[in-house]
Amino acid sequence: MKYLLLIYQKEVELTAEARDECYEESGRLLRELDVKGWLVAAAPLHPTTTATSVRVRDGRRSLTDGPYAETHEQLGGYFLVDVPDLDAALEIAARIPGARKGAVEVRPLIDLSHLEATSLLDASATA
Repeated sequence: MKYLLLIYQKEVELTAEARDECYEESGRLLRELDVKGWLVAAAPLHPTTTATSVRVRDGRRSLTDGPYAETHEQLGGYFLVDVPDLDAALEIAARIPGARKGAVEVRPLIDLSHLEATSLLDASATA
């Protein structure tokens, strides 16, 4: 089953040195997951100052600089894994360096593989 592990922490807490150490530790974990065949994707995100939020109301698009919501901790990156069960996803989440200073939210993905890609596109156009 696929799980998205969302890494939240305060952006201002990490020094450049701490960020590099985090990337190195995460890289070791990613290599281990890749060897097991559990890694789908992972990436850190640029700071929230680079974010743009998009909203559509009454058919009109509006853009706002910054993240969707003001929070104490910001979304800093993600791991997308395909593991046997929730316990495996939770074990991985606990090993992500960001879990020690912030939180890692573990969310299962809804499997839509039974739908054809064109029907997904049609559904999103009418939503």
